[in-house]
Amino acid sequence: MTDDNLKPDASRTSVDRYTDGSYLAINPTWGVEDSRWKAKQVDRILRRNQITPGTFCEVGCGAGEILRQMAIAYPAASLRGYEVSPQAYALCQERASERVQFFLKDALDEELDVDCLLCLDVLEHVEDYFGFLRKIQPKAHYKIFHIPLDVSVTSILRGGMMKARAELGHLHYFSKETAIATLVDCGYEILDHFYTTAFADLPAKSFRQQMAKWPRKLAYSVSPDWCTRLLSGSSLMVLAK
Repeated sequence: MTDDNLKPDASRTSVDRYTDGSYLAINPTWGVEDSRWKAKQVDRILRRNQITPGTFCEVGCGAGEILRQMAIAYPAASLRGYEVSPQAYALCQERASERVQFFLKDALDEELDVDCLLCLDVLEHVEDYFGFLRKIQPKAHYKIFHIPLDVSVTSILRGGMMKARAELGHLHYFSKETAIATLVDCGYEILDHFYTTAFADLPAKSFRQQMAKWPRKLAYSVSPDWCTRLLSGSSLMVLAK
C-alpha cells in the first residue's frame, strides 16, 4: 500500500515552499518565538571561546529576530541578514535598523568577508548541503551552525523525520556524529560544539512535548549522548573555521 503523503511532487523544488507562501502558511511566525533562545546559544559559544565579532552575517535569517537580538548583545557590531523568501524578508523589515540590514538575496551569490557567519537551522533545508557548505566556508573567519539532530531511536519508530520533512521542510537528518563529520568533510576545523536542549529550555508546543519533558530531562542528566541518540529534541551548536 502506498501512502500518498510520502509521494514527492516532481514539479516543485525544495525552494518553492519558501517563496510561494506555503511554508509561511504552516509556520506563520517563522520561528520568531525561539529566536531569543537561539541568539543566547550563539552568544554562549562565542563567549566561552572569547570571540567578539565586529561583523555578523546570517544565511537564511528568517524573520530577522536572531540578528536583532545579536545586535543587542553586541552593540558595536554591524549585522547583515540574507533571505531568499519574500515572505520572511517582509517580516525582517520591522527589525531592520542602522546596524542591522536585511537583503532579499542568496548569500552564496554575494562577496562576503565577515568575522562571523551564522547558519542556524538552515543546513537541513538545503538540497545540495555539501556544495552549500563549501561555498559559505570562505565568506567568514568563524562559522556558527545550529543543526537539529532528527536521527534518534524514537524519531525512527514514530516517523518523526517524515513529520519534520512535511511541517518544517527538513530534507536531511543528522546525528551529532554525522553533522560533525559532514563539516569536517567540507574542510571545516571544529573549534567547539555542544548540545542545545530546546526540550528543556523552551515551553512545550504540544501536550505530547509536555509529557516528554521530564523523562528527557532525566535521561539527559544521566547521559547527554545517549539521551540524544534515544530521544528527539536536541540540536547541535558548532563553532568552526
